[in-house]
Amino acid sequence: MRTAAFVLAALVLTPGVAVGQVSAPPANDAAAGTLPGTILFESRIRYEGVRQDGLDDATGVTARLRLGWRSPTVSNLTFLIEGEAVQSVVSDFNDTIHGPATRAVIADPDTVELNRLQVTWTGLPDTEVTVGRQRIVLGNARFIGNVGFRQNEQTFDAVRVTTTAFEPFNLTYAYIDRVHRVFGDDSPVGEWQSDSHLVQAETPTPAGTLSLYGYWLDFPAVPGQSSATMGARLSGTRNITANWSAGWTVELARQSDYGSNPGSFDLGYSLISGRLGRGPASLVLARESLDGDGSRGFQTPLATLHAFQGWADVFLTTPARGLTDTSATAAYTWAEPPVGRRWIISASWRDFSDGDGSLDFGNEFDAAAQITIGDHWGLEAKLAVFDGTGPFADREKAWLALEYRF
Repeated sequence: MRTAAFVLAALVLTPGVAVGQVSAPPANDAAAGTLPGTILFESRIRYEGVRQDGLDDATGVTARLRLGWRSPTVSNLTFLIEGEAVQSVVSDFNDTIHGPATRAVIADPDTVELNRLQVTWTGLPDTEVTVGRQRIVLGNARFIGNVGFRQNEQTFDAVRVTTTAFEPFNLTYAYIDRVHRVFGDDSPVGEWQSDSHLVQAETPTPAGTLSLYGYWLDFPAVPGQSSATMGARLSGTRNITANWSAGWTVELARQSDYGSNPGSFDLGYSLISGRLGRGPASLVLARESLDGDGSRGFQTPLATLHAFQGWADVFLTTPARGLTDTSATAAYTWAEPPVGRRWIISASWRDFSDGDGSLDFGNEFDAAAQITIGDHWGLEAKLAVFDGTGPFADREKAWLALEYRF
C-alpha cells in the first residue's frame, strides 16, 4: 500500500498528470455522475540532508501525498475526509522509528493514515462547530499548530467552536481528546491521549490585534508535557510614509503545572519584535525568551516548533535553564522574477543563550527561497547552519522541496 501511495505521489508531481479542482456542481451534474463538493489534493517531494557532529550524516528523499474530499454544505453540515501517505525514496536517515541511532534524525517516517475526518455545523449565526479529526492552528502557531513543515502533519481529535457573534471578539474554544503527532501511528510517541482545553479571544484595538489565550494541556501518558499557559499578544502595523511601514509585536505568558504533571513550576514567556518595511523589503528584529528554573524550561508541545528558534531544530525542547533567542531577519519579495511568478527570499541570524542571557548556547544562520511557479506549483530551498557551544552540537541542514496542490 505504501509503495502504491508513493507511485501515485510521483505521478502527480509530473507536469500534466494531475487533475484540476472539482467545484460543487449543480444537482443535475451530480445526478449525471459528477462528484459534488471539492476534491482536496496536495503533494510534495523533498530532499533533506543533515550533517551533525557526533552522528553519521543523514540523507532523505521523501514523498508526501494528501487526497481528500469536502462535501457541499447540506442542512448546515459539511463533511470532510482526507488521507495522507508518506514514503521514503532515499532513506539514509534515522526517522525516529527505523534507522541506526548513530545517524542524524529526519523526522519523516513512512506512514499511511487518516489525516482528517470531520463534520462542520454552521446552524448558529456567525458560528462554526467542527467535530472530529481536524487541523487546528491558533494565532501564529507558537503554541498550537499543525507542524506543516514535516511531511506528516499534526492533527487533533477534537471539538472546536469558533464564533464572531460577540463582536468585536473572535472567540475560539477547543477540546482535544487525542493528538496525532508527526511521528506517525507506528511510533510509540505518535499519538498522545489528551484531556486538554484551548481558549482564545481576538479583537482589534487602536494599537493592533489583541489576542488573549489560555491553554490547559493534560496528557496522562506523558504527564511531564502537561501544563497550563495563559497569555496575551498585541501585534500591529502602521504606514509611516507612502513607501515605509513599521510593525510591532509584544507577547507575555505564564506557564504552570496542570493536570497529571507531578511537578511544580511557574515559568514566563516574552516576545518583543519590531519590523521595518520598505516596498518589497523588510527587516525584523526580535527577542524571544522562555524561562527555565534549572529543572524545567517553558514548553510548547503542540506548537509548530520548526518555525521558531531556528530551522536547525536544536531547541525543540526548551533547555532546563530556559532559552533566549535574539534574531534579525531580512526578507525580499520579488514580484516579477525571471523564473516563476514570485520569489520570497529571506535570511536570519540568531543568537541563543539561556533564559537570563548569562550562558551562551550558540548561534545560527538560516536562509530560504520560496518560488511560486504557477497556480499550483511551488519550489522551496532552505539552509540552516548552527554553531553550538557546550552540549549543543554543530549541525547543518539543507532542504529542496517541490509541491503541487489544488
